[in-house]
Amino acid sequence: MKRIGIDVGGTNTDAVLIDGDTIVASIKVPTTQDVLSGVKAALAHVSGHVGAADRPIDAVMIGTTHFTNAVVERARLERVAAIRIALPTGSSLPPMCDWPKDLYDAVDPLIFMVHGGREYDGSPLVPMIPDEIREAAMKIRDAGITSIAISATFSPLTTECEVRAAEIVRSVIPDARITLSHTLGRIGLLERENVALLNAALQTLGRTTVRAFSDALREAGVKAPFYLTQNDGTVALANVAAANPVHSFASGPTNSMRGAAFLTGLTDAMVVDVGGTTSDIGCLVGGFPREANNIVHIGGVRTLFRMPDLLPIALGGGTIVDPDTGRIGPRSVGYRILTQARVFGGETLTTSDIAVAAGLIEMGDRDRVKGLDPAFVQATLQRIRDMVADSFDQMKTSAEDVPLVAVGGGAFLIPETVPGASDVLRVENAGVANALGAAMAQVSGEVDQVFSGLSRDEALAKAETEAQNAAVCSGAERASLKTLEVEDIPIAYLPGGARRVRVRVIGDIAFH
Repeated sequence: MKRIGIDVGGTNTDAVLIDGDTIVASIKVPTTQDVLSGVKAALAHVSGHVGAADRPIDAVMIGTTHFTNAVVERARLERVAAIRIALPTGSSLPPMCDWPKDLYDAVDPLIFMVHGGREYDGSPLVPMIPDEIREAAMKIRDAGITSIAISATFSPLTTECEVRAAEIVRSVIPDARITLSHTLGRIGLLERENVALLNAALQTLGRTTVRAFSDALREAGVKAPFYLTQNDGTVALANVAAANPVHSFASGPTNSMRGAAFLTGLTDAMVVDVGGTTSDIGCLVGGFPREANNIVHIGGVRTLFRMPDLLPIALGGGTIVDPDTGRIGPRSVGYRILTQARVFGGETLTTSDIAVAAGLIEMGDRDRVKGLDPAFVQATLQRIRDMVADSFDQMKTSAEDVPLVAVGGGAFLIPETVPGASDVLRVENAGVANALGAAMAQVSGEVDQVFSGLSRDEALAKAETEAQNAAVCSGAERASLKTLEVEDIPIAYLPGGARRVRVRVIGDIAFH
């Protein structure tokens, strides 16, 4: 099976062409300001290795930072409307009350709070009033807003309020793009609502990004179906992924972790992915990134949904070093490293310059950094070692030594030994591990829901069926599905034998 994997990072765009488990071609090009030029250049290189007589490409997987960057930069976000079904109890903390002001202003929300919602035991809080929702929908329509997030108290327990509200909104605004909070988040109302609102704000960007990638593939003469990589190290059909851009927030680091698993054959290890701007440290469990089970901040917004457990640190190949104080970061020259780093003729001192001066790597013109004080170079390298060691220690979950796999274009910055690591592994093609992880990715489906009124076996069976259906919808071959994780936690304070069930299944891409 021939696949192309592409990962668009803040500094570099990487691409690989694989045939089965064999790497046919790979390339790393600087990420361009318009992003797509870099994608096209990388795509042209790897697709050029497919001969006229060869079997055509079966699939293209793309990992992109578009959506995370939009939130962080407060750019390319669309105006949203929020409908919260929670009165009278949910009025003290209105939607988006904890958002940074600049992000709030960028989204410029129209907020409505209406009666309804559920208690923690699933019983109605107060009756939902359809006319309130209809009136809100008319005001949203009159404001010209088509991207709407609907949330209700305890909607993961029972989805009725959100589903009914969506039907009413659609009767007023037929072309509305509606995000229901129970499809993305977990029990906590504010965090779940935040995820839904971020998703709603990214709807237009999701569609335009997918369209742009589709155009780039067509220009390169690649007719294969294409997929976007997800936070959990899997992929979803591009049009499915475009509807839920938040599921691609952390796809870059998770691609690298999956690539590290492929390159080393390890299924349980720590991975550090060193890019041009940041490094991400995560933990591989069973070949997939460990999932965060606590609050994750995205652009300053509290969220609680399917995200990998990662620790980002301001250390990358383009990270700026202060020549006077020796301070490292947090700013980086990013994709401008080829013009601004000293070894490439620029005036900015970066970690890459330090590495070249120390003889860790050959790049650019070494003569341009030979004047650096050797003591300063060694002191900077020690600070880098301390940063890596501290972050590695934070992410470990046991006192035992575990292997650390260094991947990414800036992997040369990782020291040969790290306290607590049984071994520091460097592998061939580690620089394009992210694109490899994308190319090798499978399709997953996940359900994380509270079931009540069912026996344990019935709840598990229902959750597994729903997870399988979600995977098939995202492009998986039903016959290849296997269950990866099953968690069920009885909730003693809820009636009807309620339990939170989380099931994750994974399968191969369906080719039709």
